[in-house]
Amino acid sequence: MPLPRRLSALLTGSAVAVASVVAIVAGAGPASAAGTGTGYLHTSGNKIVDSTGATVRLTGINWFGMETDNKTFHGLWSSNPWRNQVDTMASLGYNTLRIPFSDDALKSDAAATSINDYVNPDLIGLSPLQILDKVIEHAGSKGMRVILDRHRPTAAGQTALWYTAAVPESTWIANWQALARRYAGNTTVIGADLHNEPHAEGTNPNATGSCWGCGDTARDWRLAAERAGNAILSVQPNWLIFVEGVSCPSGGLSNVWDNDPGNDEDCGWWGGNLSKAGEFPVRLNVANRLVYSPHEYATSVYHQAWFDDPTYPANMPAIWDKYWGYLYKQNIAPIMMGEFGTTLASDIDKVWLQSLMAYTNGMSFTYWAWNPNSGDTGGIANDDWTTINTAKQAILQPYLVAPVAPGGDPSSPTPSNKCTTVYTQDGSWAGGFQGSLKVTNTGGAAVNPWQVTWTWPSGVTLASGWNATVTQSGTTVTAAAPSHSPSLPAASAVTIGFTADGTASAPAAVKLNGTACG
Repeated sequence: MPLPRRLSALLTGSAVAVASVVAIVAGAGPASAAGTGTGYLHTSGNKIVDSTGATVRLTGINWFGMETDNKTFHGLWSSNPWRNQVDTMASLGYNTLRIPFSDDALKSDAAATSINDYVNPDLIGLSPLQILDKVIEHAGSKGMRVILDRHRPTAAGQTALWYTAAVPESTWIANWQALARRYAGNTTVIGADLHNEPHAEGTNPNATGSCWGCGDTARDWRLAAERAGNAILSVQPNWLIFVEGVSCPSGGLSNVWDNDPGNDEDCGWWGGNLSKAGEFPVRLNVANRLVYSPHEYATSVYHQAWFDDPTYPANMPAIWDKYWGYLYKQNIAPIMMGEFGTTLASDIDKVWLQSLMAYTNGMSFTYWAWNPNSGDTGGIANDDWTTINTAKQAILQPYLVAPVAPGGDPSSPTPSNKCTTVYTQDGSWAGGFQGSLKVTNTGGAAVNPWQVTWTWPSGVTLASGWNATVTQSGTTVTAAAPSHSPSLPAASAVTIGFTADGTASAPAAVKLNGTACG
């Protein structure tokens, strides 16, 4: 089932003059966290750090499909169960999953398709979001982190702007806030990649695509990223906000035929040009949450002019410096290269991948892709979705930081949280009721931060809650730990109170941090 790739490169204009970069003074660096660290992540200069201040390096992989008509992960049709695929990613050393989705997959009537129910019987009848929940839970049990990537407004294809007539900006932001609430308190999910590959459209001077710093609120991706990022942080201040670049800062394609150099500019990959971010930075209301996330590709995607430079690959670091590397080298912000990939069919591409990995030198990344059905890059998995492309893996392997399962060694099984529950109906009235749910941590270690989820029948809706941040999405209710008391120690209990509208119903399928309670 080949996937029509949405990535397309743009013709570059005149040669670029590479700006010099500020050298970082050498010195004793902070401690590095094992795996992906502890608790929520934030930034410090050009580093991503965990809740203890230890440096974290995200070395992950993309697993796509939820942005397509299938509305769920590709490869679920294969003979390799989905859990095995996640296990393999973790065992290879990928500590982060970047998961593309479209707004279509978030609709209440969205249906996941092309699932082999013989090998994945636990996915039968689940919605795309419910399948996502299961993948996140299992990835977290391996010590992996998850970045959610709004890839497209609809499954139909990539868009130059972050909105369309059918999917306005208000829908984009509302859906992001709903996801932030859904995973509140779940430290496996660390952030939002706001929109995939904003890029130029139209020919200058009549640009209609995404620009950076142009000031037009309908086209300025930097301003849109601020609006969405701040809306997300208003409901989930612990998330990282990943912001991609554009292709041409003007938002329009260079017109090389009009003999007007003023209409020509240097352009890069879709989502890969952050050359204006230093001058026009993304401004977020919560400090230390911004990560810039460029994309970078090889000749199997498009044969850019720089691949023909007689000094190649020695010319590449200066190009990467100009487009996005300066942000890291000048200690402005962390870099998490959200996509990069190649079929590795060409020697040029092999040298490109080797050079790029050496250049990253402390930066984070998520490789494109796990999927073998990525048309112009192929995947780490071969066509059987089970065996591995060893040539690619051999180049990436030295740069991977393996995930560490909570309480264990890399790739070891994760002990489950143990918990018990007691529900009390405290009152009822016509059309509503009040209840309290006591959850006791019967495991051997504290759960920090804790999150309790349960389900109610259709028609029962949350009215208010206390002793936690209580929200509802569909029939699922989430009670996230309050910021002043994030930890639930072993042998301790928390009582969540609530009122609800509808027929009095006890919470069902109660889970503590994704693990079912007795």
